[in-house]
Amino acid sequence: MFPSLALSTAPMAAALTIISGTRRSQVTQLKAKKTKLPEKKLPTSGFSGRTSKELTWQCIEGCGACCKLAKDFAFATPDEIFDDPDDVELYRSMIGDDGWCINYNKATRKCSIYADRPYFCRVEPEVFKTLYGIEEKKFNKEACSCCIDTIKTIHGCDSKELDNFNRAIRSSPSSS
Repeated sequence: MFPSLALSTAPMAAALTIISGTRRSQVTQLKAKKTKLPEKKLPTSGFSGRTSKELTWQCIEGCGACCKLAKDFAFATPDEIFDDPDDVELYRSMIGDDGWCINYNKATRKCSIYADRPYFCRVEPEVFKTLYGIEEKKFNKEACSCCIDTIKTIHGCDSKELDNFNRAIRSSPSSS
């Protein structure tokens, strides 16, 4: 559910639900459109003249921003994300009294069901395609953007979690 992009060893469910206000309308638009016009890819360069590199999404340990399942109005609701009522029910059943996933251990910042977490807790190209209509070639860009929005909302713009995520997505082997 890209309910909230789960960025640590926590469920990725949060990652799916965490779609910012700008993204709320994008989810609706993406679900309504099954096909998109092809985009021309132009190389971009900075002051150094070097071509920018594509970011590669990766989960960072100790974040858990996506595991904060109860979010504010700027984020898409489970009803807006899922077509299947069972997914909506499962997602809502995972929300604890404090708004965090009941499977997320805040002390260790880890998910207790990580290996067996629901599909919507997984930040994977197939999940983004199913829930948001995002093609695989756009996965890294969208996943990174969703995670950045979520981390800023949950941990703050100046958080170590955001610094760690930005460092990780810029230093991964695929982005060099």
